[in-house]
Amino acid sequence: MGKGIARELFSWLKAIIIAVIIVFVVREFLMTPSIVKGESMMPTLQDGDRIMISKVTSINRFDEIAFHSPDTDENYVKRVIGLPGDTVEMKDDVLYINGKAYEERYLDKYKEAYGDEELTENFNLQQITGETTVPDDYLFVLGDNRPISKDSRAFGFIKQDSVIGDVVFRIWPLNAIGVPE
Repeated sequence: MGKGIARELFSWLKAIIIAVIIVFVVREFLMTPSIVKGESMMPTLQDGDRIMISKVTSINRFDEIAFHSPDTDENYVKRVIGLPGDTVEMKDDVLYINGKAYEERYLDKYKEAYGDEELTENFNLQQITGETTVPDDYLFVLGDNRPISKDSRAFGFIKQDSVIGDVVFRIWPLNAIGVPE
């Protein structure tokens, strides 16, 4: 009777250890959950949203990424606008990357609310960073809630190695589960 209980306990212990190892590997190298703090990514992401961040996807323009803030001990979620070598300019509420105008559909709700007012003030990289292009190994990021977002316009470029990962899925609130815009 004692050997049967010991075997059963050993079996359970082995299963728990394997599960802990799997969770550690997934969180450390593949995906990690996070909580959105603040309103800088509204309406795409709301304060308190629970998100999943992929650590293995490549980062592309307009992806929402989580990264270690260059000016605080916090992590931020922002949208990638400029990749290394890009020029970035905002003119009359139109985003220009490498001289080409881009439509930012994720801002449509805000632009409707602002009417004729500009959502994003005019700028170019030279004015706010002193550089004409995004340097190698850096990114230029903006929040979707442009009037209040603390982003590359305030703290400059972010290092690519400060990126935690790409926001791939919202898991909370239940009525908003899915892939963010």
